[in-house]
Amino acid sequence: MKTKIVIVGLGGVGGYFGGLLAKRYADNPEIEIYFVARGEHLNKVQENGLTLITENETFQIFPALATDDVTKIAIADYIIMSPKSYDLDSTVEQIKPMIGAGTVILPLLNGIDNSERIRTLLPEMEIWDGCCYIVAKIKEPGVVENAGNIHRVVFGYKNQSNERLLTFEKLLSDAGIEARFYENILTEIWKKFFFISTSASLTSYFNVSYAEILTNQERRQTLIDISTELIKVANAEGIVLENSEIDKLIHQFEKLPIGTTTSMHRDFQARKNTEVDTLTGIVLKLGRKHGIPTPTYEKVYSKLTSQ
Repeated sequence: MKTKIVIVGLGGVGGYFGGLLAKRYADNPEIEIYFVARGEHLNKVQENGLTLITENETFQIFPALATDDVTKIAIADYIIMSPKSYDLDSTVEQIKPMIGAGTVILPLLNGIDNSERIRTLLPEMEIWDGCCYIVAKIKEPGVVENAGNIHRVVFGYKNQSNERLLTFEKLLSDAGIEARFYENILTEIWKKFFFISTSASLTSYFNVSYAEILTNQERRQTLIDISTELIKVANAEGIVLENSEIDKLIHQFEKLPIGTTTSMHRDFQARKNTEVDTLTGIVLKLGRKHGIPTPTYEKVYSKLTSQ
């Protein structure tokens, strides 16, 4: 029986990881890769395949099917979701025709509460926890470009270790994806949130790239201040993050190519809907929940929501 993997959302995340999966398993009779997308991007993929630009090569791939009608796919074994967080509820509604008793859903969205949100909407389903590190974007319709040297997926499920989790890790790894299964996945998700919340908030707030946050003393100090607040909130949530995470964060910023920025910053520049509530505002809510002051986050959120 074939294993059916569906990538829902074909932006930077879904396009990169879905592209590698489709390339690896294109001629495999036991594994089929499907894309769910929309608009002109979908039209181009249907016509010419998906063009994926990595740091090492550029190639075109065709999935088993690229569509905006999930009823054409039928029941999936794995659904990897990568829409924007503000589209999560509508995307869950969209994927329902693909969900069967054995379907696993893995969200790879920015944020720390995505799996819980899906479990609320689909309480009977197996919803894994996961996140990814990547700098990628839709360069033009039909083309996804990886703009950095970071591209990693981590996932897990309720502190469990079982054959299905390990099998999925191998399936991803065999496709050239740097993937790792963690029993203690919530800590890993918070580490990712630590990176994306601080970087998305400050690239948008200062209207600069990752690297430019470090080239100015005010911006660099703001990064330290906002990071310190987030560590306190994480610890109050029962997640152990040390202050040493700040040095690791700065090192990650330094490794990224000059001019690279966050997807939220690009959305602000394009005057699109943004993930500011998911990535910035939620820290204020958690801070208030635990009685922890977050003045830097307050200042940043106030400016971003007044634009």
